[in-house]
Formats: sequence, structure tokens, C-alpha cells
Amino acid sequence: MAELTTDKTALLVIDLQNGFCHPDGSFGQMDMPVENLAAAIPGSRRLVEAARAAGVPVIFTQYQYRPDYKDGGILVDEILPTLADLNSLAAGTWDAAIVDEFVVGDDDFVVQKNRYSAFYGTRLEPMLTSMGITSLVMCGVTTNMCVETSARDAAQRDYKTWVVGDATGELDAERQTHALGTLAFGFCWVTSTDDVVAAWT
Repeated sequence: MAELTTDKTALLVIDLQNGFCHPDGSFGQMDMPVENLAAAIPGSRRLVEAARAAGVPVIFTQYQYRPDYKDGGILVDEILPTLADLNSLAAGTWDAAIVDEFVVGDDDFVVQKNRYSAFYGTRLEPMLTSMGITSLVMCGVTTNMCVETSARDAAQRDYKTWVVGDATGELDAERQTHALGTLAFGFCWVTSTDDVVAAWT
């Protein structure tokens, strides 16, 4: 495993939003086990606090759609049309908001996206380039969708990437295990909250 330091490193907090993590959010309304996603919040809070204390940039991603879902694509149109029916993750709504456990600070960054990857069609990469970032630590939800896709894309861009297993969440435990195993095999290092905090303290 490469050595994790604070140098040229950023923390990417992926999609910890009401729609995914709150029982009253749109995923909860679809009877999905959002408590499995909310389980990522405590570890992610520790990481955010440690990053801020160490001067590591904190970048929140926010999955959101236009209120008319004209940017929803095949996911909304064909695979999960219920998202539009529930007004899921519509820009400007409570559902799309980052959960109350996090307050975005003046020095933090927020990147909006409407696809799984934090890189696809967003300003993330030029932001990282401008800050000279070469290493990324990722936490958030869901592990085998947005976290995994973002980590794969980071690896293809030659960012050194760490995914914090106990600060990620997936609806299904088997998918959580498979996602972390796949990522560790060829895309990134899977680590723990304790190890990241120790490296940054």
C-alpha cells in the first residue's frame, strides 16, 4: 500500500444526501434499507473533521437532477422511473440536500453531478488539477455505484486513491463486499477510518 499523507491529497465525500440516507427521503419511500447507507455517516464525519484539522481539502459531491428530469437519462427514463415520480434528488429540494450531520464550510467544495461518477461531466478534475491534488480519499454512498464508479475513474486518471471501507455504505451487504473487493484488486487501496485519521494526525 502506498503511504497516505496530507500532501497533495483531498477528501471526496460522495452523495451523503437526504434522498439516500434519511428514512423520509426518496430511497426510504421506495422501501430501500437506507439505514445501511446512513451507516457511512459517522466514519465520514470523522474523516471530514480530520481533513479540516490537517488542511486537507474537503469536497462534497451532490447527486441532483433538474426538476424536469431532462438530464436524467436512461436511469430515470428506463431503469428507475420512480425517481421522477418521487421528485427524487431534484435540485433545490430537501431530498437533494446534504444530510444535517454535515455543514459545508467556507473552505469546502461542493460538486454537483447527475451520473454515478464524480468525474463525469463535472468540474471536479479541473478543480483537483488547480489545487495540485494527486491523491484522493473517498467515503460516502453507495459503495458499488457512485463510490466505485468514481474510484475507477480516479484510477484511470492515475490518482492514488483510497476508499474507506467503514465510511462507505451500500444497500446490500453482498454488493458492499464485492465492490470493496473489486476496487482493492485493481483500482485503489481499501482502508479504514482509523488508519486515515492516524495518517492525518
